Amino acid sequence: MPKILLSTTVRWPSAARLAGALSESGCAVDALFPDNHPLSASRYPTTRFAYRALAPLASLAKAIHQSQPDLIVACDDRAVSHLRTLHEAAPEFRTVIEHSFGDPQSYAGLVSRSGFIAAARQAGITAPETVSVDDEASLEFALRLIGLPAVLKADGSWGGDGVAIVQDIDAARAAWRRLSATPSRLRGLARALRRKDAHYLAKPARPAISLQRYIPGTPATSSFFCWKGQVIAANHFDVLNTCGTAGPASVVKRVDDAAMEAAACRLASQFGLSGLHGLDYVRDAQGKPHLIEINPRATQTSHLGFGPGHDLCAALAARAGGHGFGRTPIPGRAVALFPQEWRRDRTSTWLKSAHHDVPWDDPRLVDACLASNA
Repeated sequence: MPKILLSTTVRWPSAARLAGALSESGCAVDALFPDNHPLSASRYPTTRFAYRALAPLASLAKAIHQSQPDLIVACDDRAVSHLRTLHEAAPEFRTVIEHSFGDPQSYAGLVSRSGFIAAARQAGITAPETVSVDDEASLEFALRLIGLPAVLKADGSWGGDGVAIVQDIDAARAAWRRLSATPSRLRGLARALRRKDAHYLAKPARPAISLQRYIPGTPATSSFFCWKGQVIAANHFDVLNTCGTAGPASVVKRVDDAAMEAAACRLASQFGLSGLHGLDYVRDAQGKPHLIEINPRATQTSHLGFGPGHDLCAALAARAGGHGFGRTPIPGRAVALFPQEWRRDRTSTWLKSAHHDVPWDDPRLVDACLASNA
């Protein structure tokens, strides 16, 4: 039975959903997570490790040393960053990190939004022009190049934070100042107390900002598992509902899309990727998907299984050395993600018309998700 170590620094329920899906696929699952995480309520993790925001690398190193995993799965962007740093700082962990993700050096091209889109466009993938913006002078130059409306994005942000759609030059200047500002110590303390997250106590680095051409349309997304540059299993979705204007998806519908499949395969090959990853798109009025960013980590749809070739966790388990037990495929194609759609609207018709993705086999996790606002 292969051992998988989940690593997460934020209290998203998606990490707990992965624990269940990987366990059902024939893996033993250990998990590193912060206090009050839904994972603490799940019945699936075999060993639980405490993540300390003020000592992240020590927490991660201890978990890897004691777990001795076959593969590590990062469940958020900060967890990916910690693994990249540990790869350089601790040679004894390099083998398992490289086995889990491919070459960590390639991730520099993934976490830079402008650099990644440039690489995707060079590979022939349809994606909006995206340029780095270092100061207000370069912002105005980029706006003349790209035009308005446009989208400003801060590297290292997620869940809709760090993104601003701007309609005019004044709004663009204001958004750039807000996104590029380094929070004061006092503001950091206030945010740490309000969000119950000690990460805000550390002095943050100034984020890199990019400007992207705005594509009108509807969101779409992919999740895929790849191994040494080859896509093994993938699911592509149209997003039917989101949590807020620019927030994460709450209802998705699996689609067959040759362009999205080809993009995943080209990017996996180009960057030599292994592990779980996600891609975000905007589908234009003609139905064409435009790639807008990558999530080089597990995403909130990674646990969903739709049968052979569309069950990422079963594929991961098989590649890690296990049997990769096939799970019962999700019926139909539309999925109301739990607890996202339930929190968005408890009277939503999608909770009845789509497959409501409730982990009934993990009742304490259901209770924890219903009680949490994370």
